[in-house]
This record gives sequence, C-alpha cells and structure tokens, in this order.
Amino acid sequence: MKLKNLIVVALLLAIGTVLHAVVPGLPFGMKSDFSLVMLFFALYFFADIKTFLIIGLVDGILAGLTTSLPGGFFPNVIDKLVTSTVVFFVFYLFAHYFQAKGKYVFGVVLAGLGTMLSGTIFLASAILIAGIPAVAFGGMFISMVLPTALVNAVLLAIIYPIIVKIGERSGFFHAAPKPTLH
Repeated sequence: MKLKNLIVVALLLAIGTVLHAVVPGLPFGMKSDFSLVMLFFALYFFADIKTFLIIGLVDGILAGLTTSLPGGFFPNVIDKLVTSTVVFFVFYLFAHYFQAKGKYVFGVVLAGLGTMLSGTIFLASAILIAGIPAVAFGGMFISMVLPTALVNAVLLAIIYPIIVKIGERSGFFHAAPKPTLH
C-alpha cells in the first residue's frame, strides 16, 4: 500500500474511532458502532488481499479500546476481523459487475448487511466472552443492531459521494488499488 493511501486509511479509521468513542452507550454498555462506516470506506477504496485483515484488526483494536461494554475488547476485535473479511470478499467478487451508480447502491446495501453481520458476531462473542445473558440477544439485535445498520447505510449513502469527489479531485483514487486478490 502506498504511503498516501495508508495515511487516508489511518484518517478514516481515526474518524471512525472518534465516532465510536463519542457515541454514548445504552443499557448493558452497548452502543451503535459508527466506526464500521469508515472501515467500509477503507475496504471499498483502499484494501487489497495484503491489507484488508490489517485494516480490520486495527479497527477492531481501536473499537475495543473505546468500547463501553465491560469485556467488549475481544468481541470488537473478533467482529471487525470477520466483518472486514466478508465485506472485502463480497465487494471484490461483485463490485466489478456494477457501474458507478450500481457500485454506490451496492456499497450502501453492503454497509447495512455488513453492520448486521458485525452486530451479530459482536453479540455472539460478547455472550461467550463478556457474559452477556444469551436471552438478551434477540432484544439487543432488534434494538441496537438493526437501527445501527440502517443509520450506517444512510451515513455511507451520504458520505460516499463526498469521499469519491474528494478522492477524484485529489488524485487518491487513481493511486488507490481496486479490490484485488493479487
């Protein structure tokens, strides 16, 4: 990864960390995870086979350090690693079938689905690691994960065109690798 791309990824993850840190926690220490939006941007525009796991790991560590859930560090790391892997490969496998508008819609839908995947993995691992009662899974999924997925999809829909425009004007996307397996 080129240095300027690494800097942009670091800025995206830093913005995501600030969002994750300032969003107040809800009952049981849970909070919406808006750092995922920035993770998705980093994966969509800058990740390749050599970097997507590192991006996911770094985002997981940063989210774990700013979590309000006692024992939530490892569930954050686990969910970001799995989510970054799935989202990267789904985006890689299907994004090239779409033109610009289709890729935009695909990215927005994938952000919502990726957030639901992330929330599911986070809740499951928090039940196993942090001791959250298993009976709370359904309620937390409905009250936390689904609204967060909707908000993340809307945020990505709003911010995506802005990032594309900035990237085109600055020349970042000409240097950024497209999702690739080489």
